[in-house]
Amino acid sequence: MFVDRRVLQAAAVSALCLIGAAGTAFAQTSAPAARVLTLDEALSLAEKSSERVAVATAGVARAEGGMLLARSERMPQLFGAVSYDRTLKSEFEGLFDADPADPVEPGGGGDVDFSNLPFGQANVYRVGLAFSQVIYAGGRIKAQEAQAAIRRDSARLNLSSASAQNTLDVAEAYFDAGLTDWLVSIAEATHAQADRSLKVATDQHAAGRQSEFELLRARVARDSLVPSVVRARNARDVAYLRLKQLLDLPLDLPLRLTADLDGAALPPPPRFAEALASAESSAQAPERLAVTQVGNEVKVAEQAIAIARSERKPSVNLRSDYGLVDYPGSVPNFTDWRQNWTVGVGLSLPIFDGGRIKANEAIARAGADEARATLRLSQELDALDRASTRSDLSAALSEWEAAASTIQQAERAYTIAELRFNEGLSTQLELSDARLQLAQSQVTRAEAARNLQVRRIRFALLPALPLAAASASQVQAQASGGGTVQAPRPQASTQTAAPAGAAGISGGR
Repeated sequence: MFVDRRVLQAAAVSALCLIGAAGTAFAQTSAPAARVLTLDEALSLAEKSSERVAVATAGVARAEGGMLLARSERMPQLFGAVSYDRTLKSEFEGLFDADPADPVEPGGGGDVDFSNLPFGQANVYRVGLAFSQVIYAGGRIKAQEAQAAIRRDSARLNLSSASAQNTLDVAEAYFDAGLTDWLVSIAEATHAQADRSLKVATDQHAAGRQSEFELLRARVARDSLVPSVVRARNARDVAYLRLKQLLDLPLDLPLRLTADLDGAALPPPPRFAEALASAESSAQAPERLAVTQVGNEVKVAEQAIAIARSERKPSVNLRSDYGLVDYPGSVPNFTDWRQNWTVGVGLSLPIFDGGRIKANEAIARAGADEARATLRLSQELDALDRASTRSDLSAALSEWEAAASTIQQAERAYTIAELRFNEGLSTQLELSDARLQLAQSQVTRAEAARNLQVRRIRFALLPALPLAAASASQVQAQASGGGTVQAPRPQASTQTAAPAGAAGISGGR
């Protein structure tokens, strides 16, 4: 029986199609779906998983414990003690033993029983309570309580500052990852443009309208873009890994971000819109938490001076001791406990200490002077940071608005250059230059959008952020381009047009 070959071929094609469809369906069901992550969701995850916030929270708990510790010195102190002593050798052995040969004189005490006295007893059991109460300490306890309360307030401010810094770090990482998505898209689109140009050059060379030299230039231009695409994808992977690490997400979890860096309008993130509008319209900016913390350190230093001075004043304490003592032969006799109970008031006043108190006062005053100088410096840095942050925000907005018109012109120029090249009216050099300018403008636009959003968030969070970003080194870094995503620019070439911004990311934090 013979089967038509065409029937076999049709059956084979159908089987291959079924296998391919099954394989595709299996791949779709086995591959994990990418998780869509918005900025608000990322920030909510960061609040729960941030180690920085956890450390600051522990600092608040420690400061509250310090308040309880300082307050405890005002309270009465009561301690209990139980002890047992076994005497192996004693200087009182035989001292009270009477010699039978010696005559007993009347009133000589020979009939006194010394077995119940504590001298040289073999076994001694003691149970006691010790009570003490500070009556006057020269202001030391009050100053310590004030110090503890100030440190508690500073710890709470530090928690707010750590939360704000964590928010800024996560927002930067989120927009960095979103920027790498655009850089990969730009690199791939640039490579696709070069590939189309190579096909046109190949067809024109086959038709005799292009020289071999132009064909080689087109092939080199296309092939030279492959490493840039690879670098852009690798930079994207690294940026996503950094974001997942900050959010405590599995590193192999696929993510898809909703960062819009290419829209015609770029509104501020809704989470920060109200704070940003308030900060931009407010004539009197709220006090910086970091400056308040330094001001609290001044108060702590001033209380340290009060503590040092309190050592010159007398201290008065009330004390009482109550105890039960038993001297049994072996085990305690619970019916024969003897009582001791004393109550007293003690006063101590330094007369000569070798200059220790004076030295402590000098140290405390130096600490206060240092804290005041640090406060003045922090106020100056705060003013500088506010001015530079406002200037950065204004510059970022201007850059983004300027990039909008530039990219429109670059897209139009490339369309004309590609049409001229397809019609044989221009050379590969003209097309490569137009492609280079388009890629540069696209990267500039994406970077400007990222920088604008990050600087908006920083401006909104500025009152709670630490002052580290206002140091001289950071200001110099910002002036030289630090603090922004620096994507490598394509180098102008007469032969190739490298994709803009595809090589990597170096985000300044």
